[in-house]
Amino acid sequence: MAPRLERFVSPGKGNGLRATASIKRGELVYSAEPLACCVSNKHAKEVCHHCFTRHETLLRCSQCKMARYCNITCQKQAWCDHKRECKCLRSLLPRIPTDSVRLAARIILALLNPSQSSGGEELYPLEEHESHLSSMSEHKKQGLSELASMLELYLQQEVPHLTSALPPSCQEPLSLIAKVTCNCFTISDGELQEIGVGLYPSLSLLNHDCRPNCVMVFEGTRLQLRAVQDINAEEELTISYIETLSLSEDRQKQLEEQYHFTCHCQRCDSQDKDELLLSGAESRWRLLKEALPGVEKLKVESNCEELLESCSHLISTAEDVPDENLYKLRLTDMALDASIQLGLWEKALRYGELTLPVYRRYYPDPHPVHGVQLMRVGKLQHYLERLQDALDTFRQAYQIIKITHGDDHPLTTDLLMKMEECRAEMDQQSSISH
Repeated sequence: MAPRLERFVSPGKGNGLRATASIKRGELVYSAEPLACCVSNKHAKEVCHHCFTRHETLLRCSQCKMARYCNITCQKQAWCDHKRECKCLRSLLPRIPTDSVRLAARIILALLNPSQSSGGEELYPLEEHESHLSSMSEHKKQGLSELASMLELYLQQEVPHLTSALPPSCQEPLSLIAKVTCNCFTISDGELQEIGVGLYPSLSLLNHDCRPNCVMVFEGTRLQLRAVQDINAEEELTISYIETLSLSEDRQKQLEEQYHFTCHCQRCDSQDKDELLLSGAESRWRLLKEALPGVEKLKVESNCEELLESCSHLISTAEDVPDENLYKLRLTDMALDASIQLGLWEKALRYGELTLPVYRRYYPDPHPVHGVQLMRVGKLQHYLERLQDALDTFRQAYQIIKITHGDDHPLTTDLLMKMEECRAEMDQQSSISH
């Protein structure tokens, strides 16, 4: 752990992480590999289980039929971690355990072989992590108990008993599953799409704020924590556990259900932005809100044609609802995604450009979501040969991405290359016209 950070007791929150020296906006605060991680089941066929990069075609493990790799090199490098997991997976075929069960099993196997597990968890070892079992509803505990039974069944060939070789806190399957679900991080790709889950023990010290001073991005499985505000010595470092573009009441409900605390950050206490999120006549936006579950179901089903049709119809019938309205924005974002999937570039750009002024208002600090949205729109403008617009949009994206991702991140490199392509094409057009 970098010497500029230390563990402390955060008033009203328990454990926390604070700066021991001033940290400038855009600085890399901390970088870590996970104690254990795994690719999400729903992305298992498109993401390499070793380096976590996306590929259209991957080599499949001939034994468990689940793990997939870019090439022989990735497969060989993964084998020391995968060989025991492979037996566990084969023992349950055709069933595949949930992400949390697979991650918990990988944590146990890593702890049983400490020479292969990553270091860096000394500030907050796993045995100190909170399970929150005492504050859970019986219904949630029952669900976790079923996962714990699955974990024992999954591991029975490799770890017949959760032995004394493990820390005491990991010998009880229910407690371990509870700790994993409360403390694991979603691993995302460069465009912030979920690809896996991982446990980064020391970073579980970070407390939540709905307007945090740090953000997390990933390069493969390596987590990078960067400051998005200037942070003074003795000041607590915070991240957001959830997507913050929602109403205070909904954010608080999600945090209570998933992480078992009530958020009292400045945004929640002041209900900042709630009025703007619900702008327009309630009789008009309530129709959008009521339609959202059905539309989101189409998205989950990847029914892009029907999704686009539904979104377009709802947006056109709500022209008098401001673009800042939360429900209209969600529909516009889904229309953008569907248009891209269907290759309808002009339509995608039209929806994308509608979101940019709104994102600017809702993300006052540099935020990866805002930066990636600008990049998506810039790529559409570039493809449609609106070169000056594309260059301007890419420049705005760079002002954010260089802070949230840093100059060395592959996404930043890709963005700089796109800007250079725009300039070269504009120069070429200029020389032809002269």
